[in-house]
Amino acid sequence: MNNKLDYEGLIKPGERIDELNRNNYRIIQNTSKFCFGMDAVLLTGFVKVLPGERLLDLGTGTGIIPILLEAKTKGSHFTGLEIQEDSADMARRSVALNGLDDKIDIITGDIKQASSIFRPGSFDVITSNPPYMNNNHGLINPNETKAIARHEILCTLEDVVREASRLLKMCGRFYLVHRPFRLVEIINTLSAWRLEPKRMRLVHPYIDKEPNMVLIEAVKGGKSMVKIEPPLIVYKEKNIYSDEIQNIYGF
Repeated sequence: MNNKLDYEGLIKPGERIDELNRNNYRIIQNTSKFCFGMDAVLLTGFVKVLPGERLLDLGTGTGIIPILLEAKTKGSHFTGLEIQEDSADMARRSVALNGLDDKIDIITGDIKQASSIFRPGSFDVITSNPPYMNNNHGLINPNETKAIARHEILCTLEDVVREASRLLKMCGRFYLVHRPFRLVEIINTLSAWRLEPKRMRLVHPYIDKEPNMVLIEAVKGGKSMVKIEPPLIVYKEKNIYSDEIQNIYGF
């Protein structure tokens, strides 16, 4: 692995560097565009990547999921696919900032065409933190970058699931973070593309509040049986993270 590079020359106007609390890794972000959220971090705490496995992150944004999973797992190689060149460029510079060019590739491309960009059946693990909202859900942000990240403007849930299924090896694993209100649609779509849900975990902001996220692991060609894991509680009291959340973040 290369030595970490100094951030001088890697940062553009309006950008900042944030610490990731893992291996002294850092990430470049631009608050006027789109910064990673808790959902991406929680997904990295749910994903399992075994030694020697290859991972693809669909819609990687600024590369938070591949960078954190490189720190947390023994996977052999990590690839991020991102359609927005500004975000992909930031992700590449973050990879360089952390000296990870030999472990992480960032590719500019369309999720809908992912199985044309990569060889089908070539990944052991695929992850995605896709847009949660379709045209029936909420107002679309006037900021194009944020709108694309939050609404199904450039790809749908089915696009993500279809391409994940095509690119996974048989018995490969697909990991997704999404919203519980679309859970029936998510499960039906996964099953339609031979991705059988095997693990599921609901995320609650407080122990007495309804869940606002769901973490799902699905296996390509798996048998029908799902394990519902204990709920993940974000805050144990106002503005104080639970012990498990602190552990996921590396605090």
